[in-house]
Amino acid sequence: MKYYKTTSSPLGNITLQCTDIGITGAWFETHTTQPDDLGKLNEEHPHLILASKQLKQYFAGERTHFEIPFDLAGTAFQASVWKALTTIPYGETWSYKQLANAIDNPAAIRAVGTANGRNPISVFIPCHRVIAADGKLAGYAGGIERKKFLLELESSHR
Repeated sequence: MKYYKTTSSPLGNITLQCTDIGITGAWFETHTTQPDDLGKLNEEHPHLILASKQLKQYFAGERTHFEIPFDLAGTAFQASVWKALTTIPYGETWSYKQLANAIDNPAAIRAVGTANGRNPISVFIPCHRVIAADGKLAGYAGGIERKKFLLELESSHR
């Protein structure tokens, strides 16, 4: 069974979704990828309360990493990319090539970009920390302005 709640952020509302195992999703209101079925509204689920609390701390500059359980659904390749994303240090950025190298698959730059774009747990799994090789902000399902905000937030609290 999946559960969800909505929490506020400086970037608009974020919908959080979980199972009893962990967080399965986090989406901004205008995210380009959203699930068809959020599950049952549950404002009191412990995973959703913890995720909401940690997001508020993150946006206040009081948290640089998250300590919440995930329940990810994806291919083995996607899972490897999402795990590697969690190793990008707070306030730093990597190129797609660096991310491909981190999973020991340097030829998979495009596939890494696709997996990065399918990250279902925005902010918690920091896909916003991946930028184009030329340093430009590229692709973010939550919108480039949100990506810019998140990177500026992190750089100001390093």
